[in-house]
Amino acid sequence: MTNSLVPPAGPRLVLALAQLTNAVGDGAYLVTSAFYFTHVVGLSPARVGLGLTVGWAVGSVAGVPLGRLADRRGARGTAVLLALAAGLAVASFLFVRGFLPFVAIACAYAAAQSGLAAARQTLLAGLVPTGERTGALAYLQSAFNAGLAVGAGLGGLAIQAGTREAYLAVFAMDAVTFAVCAGVLLRLASVAPVAVRKRHGLGVVRDRRYVAVTALNTVLLLRMPLLSLGLPLWIAERTQAPAWLVSALFVLNTGAVMAFQVRMARGVTGIGSAVGAVRRSGWVMLAACAVFALSAGASPWVAAGVLVTGAVLQVVAEMGQSAGSWQLSFDLAPADRVGEYQGFFGTGVTVARTLGPLVVTTLLIGWGTAGWLLLGGVTLLASYAMGPAARRVTAPRPEVRQRPVLVN
Repeated sequence: MTNSLVPPAGPRLVLALAQLTNAVGDGAYLVTSAFYFTHVVGLSPARVGLGLTVGWAVGSVAGVPLGRLADRRGARGTAVLLALAAGLAVASFLFVRGFLPFVAIACAYAAAQSGLAAARQTLLAGLVPTGERTGALAYLQSAFNAGLAVGAGLGGLAIQAGTREAYLAVFAMDAVTFAVCAGVLLRLASVAPVAVRKRHGLGVVRDRRYVAVTALNTVLLLRMPLLSLGLPLWIAERTQAPAWLVSALFVLNTGAVMAFQVRMARGVTGIGSAVGAVRRSGWVMLAACAVFALSAGASPWVAAGVLVTGAVLQVVAEMGQSAGSWQLSFDLAPADRVGEYQGFFGTGVTVARTLGPLVVTTLLIGWGTAGWLLLGGVTLLASYAMGPAARRVTAPRPEVRQRPVLVN
């Protein structure tokens, strides 16, 4: 278990520590932001939702040019600056009192977060050997979930207190964690930027294979709102299961990813194994959806048992799909443009977060059992389409190694 949670010393450990620190602040921010923006800033829920949607839309667009900046100017320096920028944006929320300033800061925050994710992936690609990157990302995901759980607990204390000062303290803490994250990233070796001899015009969007893989991965990520929105509404509207099961399923998911994501990623080392992992995850996700559907109409404790079984299957599917998609996102990107490509691949998360709630609520609450089966069927189809999309290789891409430059 310890080997699954703590990466070996070196770049992977430092990156995991940076991720852990960042995730603590993010976890606290996520559970308190809605209360802060409505109760302290004084915005209506509709305006909060609109502002955050605009912010993440801008962030999804900004990820590609900021990732390209990491390629051209150096991943470590770019990641540090973007971490500081994200911290400054969060700190600015402490002083915002109107809608337009809120939208402007939300755009800056989302852009910095999207760019930081791309720069961090570029940094990992430059410091971790090709065959070990998916395993390294598994450690980072475990660290993220651990930090998220701790942060959510701290945020819960602030919600329990319910005071303006408590919410301000959470946002101040989140800003500090970004600064600490930047300091941790400075402990890494610097990755030399890669010179590109020719301009690429529209860049990654001209790579139809990568665009197709990103689009299919976005479909697979539509399951993201299940724990936060789909299952809570399903449990409340369609089952007799106890309400506290919502938090229990969240804890189960978080704990499983912390404990087993690294093990799930060990067999994923190339395009073939990545495609196989994604396909298997599609079948498991279909099974999870079918099991979730069976909880409707059952007695409270039978429904609870069925939902727990479905949640176990769902987290297994999630870990397999994550490992496969990570490997594909690196293997299909040119070695000299990892940041740009990772920035584009990351837009799938933003799109899934934007469209996922609408898709999930329409299918599950509106269509019931048929909606669950349709969600599982679409996931399976997308998982099988990933193989042909990933293997459309006309010629092998040249391998360009980014050499770490040790800085004392």
